[in-house]
Amino acid sequence: MKALIISVDFGDVDYPAHAAEFAMLARGAGAEITGTLVARRAKPDAKHFIGSGKVEEAVMLADASGADIILFDQPLSPAQQRNLERALNRRVVDRVALILDIFALRAKSHEGKLQVELAQLQHLSTRLTRMWTHLERQRGGIGMRGPGESQLEMDRRMIGAKVRLLRERLEKVQRQRNTQRRSRVRSGTLSVSLVGYTNAGKSTLFNALTRAGAYAADQLFATLDTTTRRVWIEGAGQVVISDTVGFIRDLPPELIAAFRATLEETVQADLLLHVIDASSEQRDEQAMEVDKVLEDIGASSIPRILVYNKIDETGYKPRVERDEHGTIARVFVSALQRAGLDELRSAIVEFGQPADNNASNIKTIQSE
Repeated sequence: MKALIISVDFGDVDYPAHAAEFAMLARGAGAEITGTLVARRAKPDAKHFIGSGKVEEAVMLADASGADIILFDQPLSPAQQRNLERALNRRVVDRVALILDIFALRAKSHEGKLQVELAQLQHLSTRLTRMWTHLERQRGGIGMRGPGESQLEMDRRMIGAKVRLLRERLEKVQRQRNTQRRSRVRSGTLSVSLVGYTNAGKSTLFNALTRAGAYAADQLFATLDTTTRRVWIEGAGQVVISDTVGFIRDLPPELIAAFRATLEETVQADLLLHVIDASSEQRDEQAMEVDKVLEDIGASSIPRILVYNKIDETGYKPRVERDEHGTIARVFVSALQRAGLDELRSAIVEFGQPADNNASNIKTIQSE
């Protein structure tokens, strides 16, 4: 589908990265980008988010490029979305809806599909009125009283009932996860979760550590469903490793809420491996975004090790680095080339040992 991107620059230093990320999201959803219109603003316009002059420019550009759809790189209010669709005479998809669409495309498991559907319905429930714009012209008269409102209320009731049903099903899944988790705790099994920004290489690292076949690709949100495997690590015994959904800046609140059950794997883990794309110029900002989400879901206090992945693209060597207390803080690896995995396994072993028995069993190589 041919798409015109409307990108809004508020003067933030990370705008170029934000714009590039949105374009990657658009391509990941299957869009053929025919053009990009950049609107520079100090603050959003209440009616259209962008000014009326930019709206006129967008109409001309969309017509000239043959765009079928408009992709807006900011979250829009229902009124702003409705006003833009009327002005542009095309469907407008904002950042939240685009991410939800990608999630719907990638979700494979029963649980993942339930979570995506719940998030979509919650997002849709605030936008029902735009689906019935033809009823807004009704001002009474014979045969014109009431049906619009009745239809809208009927839709709201149906969506409300479906949301309740989905929540009940997800709560059941969560109870099952809790049962499995309690079983792991009783057995003393160490639980490790991979977290990180989307496309940081978590699934590739997961596959390298567990020899699993989790889907991995150079695209945003390649993994949506939590995958868990038991592996034997010499010195630590059985370890449960979980691969979780990647985070992204301005993650829609609907998704954080809807994926609560999946993210419980993160909240309940003994150790987090925070996977960072060492080759990304935005790695520090991306790490901060992950920290924000971890705080939102109540996982900020869980011990973590920073795993700098994709060192094959940077020239770094596999190594570990410790903090001022001698605790392992960073491990440099290449999941793709399976470099640095022994150091990472040793870091997991060291974490699992009692503090007074921790030995310096990982050779620390100083940064070059």
